Amino acid sequence: MSATEGFNEVFGDLLKEIKGFLAAEEGRALYELALTQSSLGPCLEIGGYCGLSTVYLGLGVRENRGVLFSIDHHQGSEEHQPGEEYHDPDLLDPRTGVFNSFPEFQKTIRRAGLEDTVAPIVAGSSLAARQWTTPLALVFIDGGHSYEAVLNDYRAWAPQLMPGGVLAVHDLFPDPAQGGQAPYTIYRMALASGLFEELKIVETLGILKRL
Repeated sequence: MSATEGFNEVFGDLLKEIKGFLAAEEGRALYELALTQSSLGPCLEIGGYCGLSTVYLGLGVRENRGVLFSIDHHQGSEEHQPGEEYHDPDLLDPRTGVFNSFPEFQKTIRRAGLEDTVAPIVAGSSLAARQWTTPLALVFIDGGHSYEAVLNDYRAWAPQLMPGGVLAVHDLFPDPAQGGQAPYTIYRMALASGLFEELKIVETLGILKRL
């Protein structure tokens, strides 16, 4: 049995119950990347939401007793706000009426047994990066999907990758009729910089290696 097959057998039921927008094949690719890259250094994701990508990444990182930093202000992206396409009323804080995915995120991490692997950073991406000095082996960008948000994430975190580190960008849609163009634009920008080589694209997940 391969590592991925074993992973699916043990954690498949849990993954089906976690709120999120990540295809299973993309999740398996993240798990395999984390399994490899976390032997080189810490990993980081931008956009934990309710913890679906965090579980895929975190379980790979845990195999190497590594650390996964998960950055999210947990107030939702533009598309998660009331009246928008991906709004989930269950994630509104009943006391404040404000979107808050952090309690659901915490529950997911506990259920997956990742409290000693995942270090949540409840803050905006740019703020978290302001004094960051630790080289990273993997950066997964899946936060806000406006051009400004994705560009800020790329500018803040791509320079933190060590040589041989991996940059993964979610929600790539070459055809504008299929989805927003901001992540795809940033992915193409990274390739054009000459600092990265393309490894593969898994559904809408693009994977680049830092030269």
